[in-house]
Amino acid sequence: MKILHSQFTAKPGHEDEVAEMICGFADKVRTEPGNRVFDVYRHSDDPAKFFVMEAYVDEDAFHTHLGMPYGGPFNDRLEEIIEEPHSVLTFIDQIA
Repeated sequence: MKILHSQFTAKPGHEDEVAEMICGFADKVRTEPGNRVFDVYRHSDDPAKFFVMEAYVDEDAFHTHLGMPYGGPFNDRLEEIIEEPHSVLTFIDQIA
């Protein structure tokens, strides 16, 4: 299983656009054959902060996800409207 957590902060005035984009992206990713989880969260006290938990059946499924045609345009636009240069990714291993 390939599991990761991503986080990013919307630039001021772009919070709703980021929320709409990531929810639409989630709908697409969840249909990918190797995707098991794509859950989107927003910080309770700071609506500009977003977190995504992703899980794929294996490394191949993750690489297939990276090659999907909607990923590039999504990331290009996201990078224009978030504070960070790109989503901050943390790869994690399940231990229990």
